[in-house]
Amino acid sequence: MELSMFFTVCSALLLLSSSPADAKTASPPLLSPTPAPAPAPDFVNLTDLLTVAGPFHTFLSYLQSTKVIETFQNQANNTEEGVTIFVPKDSAFSAQKKPSLSNLTEDQLKSLMLFHGLPHYYSLAEFRNLSLQNPISTLAGGQYSLNFTDVSGTIHIGSGWTNTKVSSSVHSSDPVAVYQVDRILLPEAIFGTDIPPTPAPAPAPDIAIAPTADAPSADSDGKAAPSSQPKPSSSHRIINWGILIHVVLAISCGFLF
Repeated sequence: MELSMFFTVCSALLLLSSSPADAKTASPPLLSPTPAPAPAPDFVNLTDLLTVAGPFHTFLSYLQSTKVIETFQNQANNTEEGVTIFVPKDSAFSAQKKPSLSNLTEDQLKSLMLFHGLPHYYSLAEFRNLSLQNPISTLAGGQYSLNFTDVSGTIHIGSGWTNTKVSSSVHSSDPVAVYQVDRILLPEAIFGTDIPPTPAPAPAPDIAIAPTADAPSADSDGKAAPSSQPKPSSSHRIINWGILIHVVLAISCGFLF
């Protein structure tokens, strides 16, 4: 009986001494902390931007009526490429007479608006290399492409019907670039290839220089022409002869007396 009690106590002591070791081996391994996700790019509300800047009210109105503003906004926020938009001022629309935009269909007007956007973000410095890859496709797709030329740091844009330039940067921060242009970009895919020639600049008016009144003019042989000063009249010559005769008579009378 005492022997069984002894074995029971020893077993209990062995169990108590082995539990801390088992607990140490069963502890879970330490995990490294998960890195924080990269911050999302800044969100740019294109409607708010074009409302404040400009004035670009006419262009914004066309974007909203054709729902192209949604395409541009989706390209900016939901793609890795970003978007580049060329925005004409209100004065560019008021100056556009021929061809007229009033005769365009809804699909043509939508394509015209998409023609002002590129499916990639481009800073001004990137246009120098972009000019070596002409023509560049626009968000209108298909035959709607643009040609770019860097002239001493100024970006010129050609669309067939339109030759204009980037006059200022409205917003340029990845993923959105908005640049102001002086004219509406008119594609050949809508207006055709029968482009009227650009009128030549008017010649400068000739400015006639009146000759100086006192300067003698030269004849064809290079000799100076006689002066235009008036010659002595016949009355002056008669008076001079009369004075001379009186002087001669006076001298003669002096010798006689």
